Amino acid sequence: MALLRPKEIREMSREERLEKLKELRGELARLRVQAHRGSLENPGRIREIRRAIARILTIEREEELKKAGEG
Repeated sequence: MALLRPKEIREMSREERLEKLKELRGELARLRVQAHRGSLENPGRIREIRRAIARILTIEREEELKKAGEG
């Protein structure tokens, strides 16, 4: 999976962002289990996924604040 850029995340609909968030959280959970078992091939992937989750949540919050400011 490629790195998610903020521009790409902003171009997604809210539903797409939430679906991607769910997918990333599932993958993060699987990787954490692998890390615990000692069979993790790419430890940097955990960091990458955590950052992608943070980006999605940040952009979601920005959208919430923008809508609250308008209304």
